[in-house]
Amino acid sequence: MSTHGLPPAGDGGLSLALAIVAASPGPLLLMDSELRIVAASAAFLRDFGIDPLTVAGSALSSLGDGEWRSPQLRSLLAATLSGAAAIEAYEMDLSRPGLPTRQLIIHAQRLDDVDDEILRLLVAVTDVTEARADAEAREEAQRRNLVMLQEVRHRVANSLQIIASVLLQTARKTGSDETRSHLKDAHNRVMSIAALERQLAGSGEGQVELRAYFTSLCDSIGASMIADHDQISLIVTGERGSVDARISVSLGLIVTELVINALKHAFPDRRQGRITVACEFQGPNWVLAVVDNGVGMPTDKATLQTGLGTNIVLALAKQLHAQVEITSAAPGTRVTVSHDRVGLVEERGADAADGAAAGRHTASGK
Repeated sequence: MSTHGLPPAGDGGLSLALAIVAASPGPLLLMDSELRIVAASAAFLRDFGIDPLTVAGSALSSLGDGEWRSPQLRSLLAATLSGAAAIEAYEMDLSRPGLPTRQLIIHAQRLDDVDDEILRLLVAVTDVTEARADAEAREEAQRRNLVMLQEVRHRVANSLQIIASVLLQTARKTGSDETRSHLKDAHNRVMSIAALERQLAGSGEGQVELRAYFTSLCDSIGASMIADHDQISLIVTGERGSVDARISVSLGLIVTELVINALKHAFPDRRQGRITVACEFQGPNWVLAVVDNGVGMPTDKATLQTGLGTNIVLALAKQLHAQVEITSAAPGTRVTVSHDRVGLVEERGADAADGAAAGRHTASGK
C-alpha cells in the first residue's frame, strides 16, 4: 500500500481508513478533501501498473500517462465529497497507450470523521472487462445457436412436408377407401408437426403463438380434406397468446384429431356446416375448444373412447394435465380441452391429504 503522510496522534478515523485500504484485496483508493490520494491498495497499484512512488499526494488525474484524467469523474467525486451526489456505479473506459481498453466501474463512499470534522473518500474500482467480454461471447454463441436451430427447424419442416406430400399422393392413387382415409389422416398429422416447425423457425424462440399456428394448421387440413369450401368452412378465432413449444406440439395434434373427426362425421350427405377452433388464455391457464354445427355425436366419453383419434386426444390431454369435456353445441358438438393449473394444484393437494389420512387410518388399525 502506498500512503501519503502519517495519521496525527488521535486520528482514529484515518487509521481505520488506512487499515481498510491496506487489507483490501481489490483496487481501492483513499482520498482527502482536496481529492488528493492519501493511500492506494496494492491491488490498485498492481492492476493498473502505477508506480507506488508517484501516488502519495497526487491527484487521480495525474496517475500513469493521464488515462485517469476524466473531468466527469472528478466532478462526481467532488459532488460525493460534498454530499450533493453519490457514485454508486460510474462506468468509464480506461485507455492506455499500447494496451487494450479496460471497462471499469467506480464506486465512491464519503467518510465522515465526526470528531475532527475531516471528510475523506473511499474509491473502489472494479474491472469488468473480462466479465463483459464473456457475456458478449455467450450472447454471440446464443445468437449463432439460434440461427442454426432456425435453419434445422426450417429443414425439418421441409422434410415433413415432403413426407406429407408423398402420403397424400399415395392416398389419391389407392383404390381402397379405408386405406385412403388412413393415409389422409397420417398426412394431416405430419402436416401439424410441419406447421409447428415452420412457426418455431419464424419465431426465433421457444414460444409458439397459437392463433397463427392453428390458422396455418387448419389451412393445411382444409386444403387436403375439404373439397368444397363453400360447403364446409374451417375458421380459427380467439385470443392471441403463446405457449411453450412442447405444449404446442400436443395442442396441434389435438386440434388435428378433432378437426379430422368433425370433417369425417359431423357433415354427412354433403351437409353444409362450420368448424371453429378457438383458444382463450387466463394467466397460466388456457381453454381450447373445437366446435362444429353438424349432426352431433354421443357425449358419453366411454362411447367415444373406441376411436383412435379420440384416444389420441385423451392421451395428449392427460400429458398436458388438462381435462376433456364433450358437450352438445345445439346443433353440433363442442369438445373443450382446459388446463387449470390452480385447480390441479388444489386437486393434488387434496389427493395428498387424502393419502396421508388413509395412511394414518391404516396405521391405527381401524
